[in-house]
Amino acid sequence: MDFYLLSSEFGDFHFPVNPQTVDIIREKMIETIDINDVGEVDIPTGERVPTVAFSSFFPLHSDSYCQYQDIPDPHDAFEKLEKVRESGKPIRLLITESPINDMYRIASISPQIRGGEPGDLYFDIEFRAYKEIKIRKSTKSEKPKSRPSKPKPKVYVVVKGDNLWDIAKSELGSGSKWPSIYKIPENKSTIGSNPDLIYPGQKLVMP
Repeated sequence: MDFYLLSSEFGDFHFPVNPQTVDIIREKMIETIDINDVGEVDIPTGERVPTVAFSSFFPLHSDSYCQYQDIPDPHDAFEKLEKVRESGKPIRLLITESPINDMYRIASISPQIRGGEPGDLYFDIEFRAYKEIKIRKSTKSEKPKSRPSKPKPKVYVVVKGDNLWDIAKSELGSGSKWPSIYKIPENKSTIGSNPDLIYPGQKLVMP
């Protein structure tokens, strides 16, 4: 069994000494509520972030209990792990011969210096599983733009003595524009075939 941290950014790290035990904690989140006449009731609300924790040490000199011979300097090894922890970035934790091979963040690392073992650096380390949060952008459905309503045409009511020339002059600014009034289908239908004959009360649409 070997313990690795794998990262393209921070480089790979092989723990020189295997821990004696590894604590893998998976917990359910429980919310306790108090109900009258019933008492406390536990309601599961989700899963806590899984954690992996173990204790080991960085020896100053290689020995038979080491996983390999060319071991790192204890303080260099600790600084490497501390750098990863400070970054807050996830890193792959691989423990061979175990199901642990996933992305974790280093939540804490506590060094210990013990008397009688000069140069060796002991530590407790805890990892928290990394979960990537994907935020979906809400796409607001655009309402189809309503076409602007056409302005209602102005309607002129014929009075006694009117003719198309006078109406065109008063409504359009020039009597010579009277054909534009007569050419409108609604007006032509109202007036008939003779544009000179219009009667009081007739409604004419203005262009």
